[in-house]
Amino acid sequence: MAVSTPTPPAAGSTETDVVVVGAGLAGLVATAELADAGKRVILVDQEPEASLGGQAWWSFGGLFLIDSPEQRRLRVHDSLELARQDWLGTAGFDRESDHWPRRWAEAYLQFAAGEKRSWLKEQGIGFFPVVGWAERGGYTATGPGNSVPRFHIVWGTGPAI
Repeated sequence: MAVSTPTPPAAGSTETDVVVVGAGLAGLVATAELADAGKRVILVDQEPEASLGGQAWWSFGGLFLIDSPEQRRLRVHDSLELARQDWLGTAGFDRESDHWPRRWAEAYLQFAAGEKRSWLKEQGIGFFPVVGWAERGGYTATGPGNSVPRFHIVWGTGPAI
């Protein structure tokens, strides 16, 4: 059996372990985690550096968290079950083909109620001591959506994050 040896990269090329496509919040987190694990990572995005962060940049750095210390300090009574009820009441997962979106929603709710905030704090990201509403179901704020405030603004929004 012949042993193959890797071909060295061509002049002007870059060698990497992973290419992450998309510099939104998920891409930035994946890149940070891979780099922390010692991987060589290239991150590519269609947007210029001034709008790095995808939808997180446009959302003013707001993050969905469940039952956070900020919420408790403001006496906002939240829980994973209440967030699940709000999400499912808005999403309308009512078809058989909604299996994977429903699974994703559950995983995201677990993450937002669990390790999301602690991971961000470990990265040195702080939060304003207030919690707001990202949405509340239409212009009258009486429709489906978040029944309690869950929108956390980080210190250093947009490209600063």
